Amino acid sequence: MTNQPRVIVSDKRPETDADILSRATSLRQGFSTAGWRQGRRYSLDLAGHMAECDKNYRRLLQLFPTIREEDSRCIALLPSNPKTSVELEVVERGPYTTLLQLTQRPTQKWGSSPNMRIRLYHDAKSAEVVAYQQQNRFHSTYEYPNRRMHQPDEKVQLNRFLSEYLSLCLAIGMTSDPVELPIG
Repeated sequence: MTNQPRVIVSDKRPETDADILSRATSLRQGFSTAGWRQGRRYSLDLAGHMAECDKNYRRLLQLFPTIREEDSRCIALLPSNPKTSVELEVVERGPYTTLLQLTQRPTQKWGSSPNMRIRLYHDAKSAEVVAYQQQNRFHSTYEYPNRRMHQPDEKVQLNRFLSEYLSLCLAIGMTSDPVELPIG
């Protein structure tokens, strides 16, 4: 059993900047998980992140195999409600890259529906989220706390979310166009 310091955080809402910073410092000192070292800042697992982006590229091509020729693809998510769909729309196309807009329709009343831009790098066979919910330019790591309250690994989390979302689309999504799945 390891002797880790016990972090006590009051339920009282922090009222000043000093309260917020001291609370963040207290939490960070007791926090340890993958990518974190006790008392140090977050370090990016570049190989793992790139592997996730490469898988996202393959998933996007499975969902939208004609991305270089067609401008959009619509995937129905719920068989019982064909109005719930994911729209993939090509925003710009270059010789080595494609910028894709992913939007879920209809927008949810109870929360925000995924709305992201994804850049596909065809030469590297990789895809990454470049904008999410009208926010763009994500850094690889952030100091925490920060002005926009991004997580230290915000970029990694966004690409992981894209991975899970695309896996869901592949598992339960339906399209009127045939989609070829690789064997094996």
